Amino acid sequence: MRRTKNIIICGTGGQGILMASEVLCSAAWRSGFDVKKSEVHGMAQRGGSVSSHVRFGEKVNSVLVEKGAADVILALEKMESLRWVSYLAPHGKLITCDVKIEPMTVNTGSAVYPDVEKIMDEMNIPNLMLPVREIAKELGNNRVVNIILLGAASKHLPEISEENWFQAVEERVPPKALEVNLEAFRRGRAL
Repeated sequence: MRRTKNIIICGTGGQGILMASEVLCSAAWRSGFDVKKSEVHGMAQRGGSVSSHVRFGEKVNSVLVEKGAADVILALEKMESLRWVSYLAPHGKLITCDVKIEPMTVNTGSAVYPDVEKIMDEMNIPNLMLPVREIAKELGNNRVVNIILLGAASKHLPEISEENWFQAVEERVPPKALEVNLEAFRRGRAL
């Protein structure tokens, strides 16, 4: 692989963005790549925006993904996909889970939650909206949404072998939650 791969993982506080980025970094490193990661926590503890930039390749010099350069954007919340879509490369993949978390301004009635799908259609941006809430419910654990989405993204990052993905999940997930996370990753890959 000659070109550096650029991935953005975004969502709101508590959704596991940082865990997903750790798994991605570990899987890329296990595949022999130079890996760099940057995180922005913002008001994470209050449900604010959280993002992680991950770049991997033969030699990576900068940690931040430039606008228009993301090969993959993983949005763990629908509105966050709108916030980050300007970072998507023309050939990039926007993968969004069907989770809607209303910000305080929507809850208080001072703003309206946008129709994300309609806006993406109007912008002519292909958006893979995945039914991860349903899968997480079937698995009996809402906390695996991040790993389901990462599993779906893994199909768009063929530079990393399936074996390295599973080893990275085993390395980063606590033992008591390992089995459900491995199954979540498998289900995501199958989407």
